[in-house]
Amino acid sequence: MTELHIIGAGLAGSEAAWQAAEAGANVVLHEMRGVRETEAHQTTNAAELVCSNSFRSDDHEYNAVGLLHEEMRRCGSLILREADAHKLPAGGALAVDREGFAEAVTAVLASHPRITIVREEIEGLPPEEWGPTVVATGPLTSESLAGAILKETGEDALAFFDAIAPIVYKESIDFSKAWFQSRYDKAGPGGTGKDYINLPLSEQQYNDLLDAILEGEKTDFKEWEKSTQYFDGCLPIEEMARRGRETLRFGPMKPVGLTNPHEPDIKPHAIVQLRQDNALGTLYNMVGFQTKLKYGAQGDVLRMIPGLEEAKFARLGGIHRNTFINSPQLLDTQLRLKSRPQLRFAGQITGVEGYLESAAIGLLAGRFAAAEASSCEATLPPRTTALGALHYHITEGHVDGGKGSFQPMNVNFGLFPEIQGPTRDAEGKRLRGKEKGRARKKAMTTRALEDLAAWINPSSEAA
Repeated sequence: MTELHIIGAGLAGSEAAWQAAEAGANVVLHEMRGVRETEAHQTTNAAELVCSNSFRSDDHEYNAVGLLHEEMRRCGSLILREADAHKLPAGGALAVDREGFAEAVTAVLASHPRITIVREEIEGLPPEEWGPTVVATGPLTSESLAGAILKETGEDALAFFDAIAPIVYKESIDFSKAWFQSRYDKAGPGGTGKDYINLPLSEQQYNDLLDAILEGEKTDFKEWEKSTQYFDGCLPIEEMARRGRETLRFGPMKPVGLTNPHEPDIKPHAIVQLRQDNALGTLYNMVGFQTKLKYGAQGDVLRMIPGLEEAKFARLGGIHRNTFINSPQLLDTQLRLKSRPQLRFAGQITGVEGYLESAAIGLLAGRFAAAEASSCEATLPPRTTALGALHYHITEGHVDGGKGSFQPMNVNFGLFPEIQGPTRDAEGKRLRGKEKGRARKKAMTTRALEDLAAWINPSSEAA
């Protein structure tokens, strides 16, 4: 079997390497960290999480993200295996101990007999003699490699900013004002229904905080960054505040589903939530509080939040630029670059958004590359699955083929083919409103897992 090269040991590259090696390919995994650092990473570990430590909802029956989790588990995903092994309480979400998770992924890859990790920066497109190569360099693709990709494709680059949320030491939080509770007391994987730390704000406190966020000194942009846009799924708090005074209250600071036990008769105007960030439970990240405020201003502004007056931060927020290609124009259905088919792309650089979406495209790229290396043509995942819906969106499904309007996308039920859900419950009563919507989602996820099973093991379908 031909040797396979993979550039980048993030979530997508790590998953691609694992899938290809498990399929019998000999993999050389190239990672520049250890030789050249990035603006956002703090370690040289594979699959390091640089933003949130949450993989979002783990509900595979009624949530498209949770369905993607389950599909990847059934495909033998390394990322999901280690996420499950290092999960933390997070309500209905799958959150992980970021250090333990990345260390485990790194150890597994390093010990695999068919994977060789090489610490080096790939400054341009790989040489022809490399043969099949997967580019999985993610949102922090080096300028030299990004430039080489642009030169090869002739396309204008699309880019946006990704922001990083602050992390607080639990011991510095004032629990005479804070309390533990998940929204609507929902318990998720390994959770109890009390998985978040909640910090309440009155209307005056909220408005004072909003003014401080808007007035605080922000990170200066370099000239080449000034035209870069934000992705709506990871907006900085100051950008949300700029869009309207109620935006934060209806976003990460919404006060619904929570009751302050210190003042049960007073409904908070807004609530800041903190989610456990490590297995020891000593660190908590501020949910949705990614920011480009300068460090000095950040500390002053965040300590205005009740319960954080004496807060100590393990990490303050930051910001980095994300780059992705115009995949519907540039890639074929096997994720190969049309102008140079020996190159495949995987992860966020293809225009998917989110940790698991990136790893999912890595899973597909690894499988496709391994099949090609053994002189086979890989079959595409069914469009009715989460894997297939994502794949179809970035390769064929964009409304105009990606001409000028292709944007990063999380997995969601809007990407799936329509289905006629049940109209009545088990007792024959007509379903309406939310119940009808839930029944339709359940029909979609049931169909997805059935079709996935046939894709994973087509011989059983034939039998």
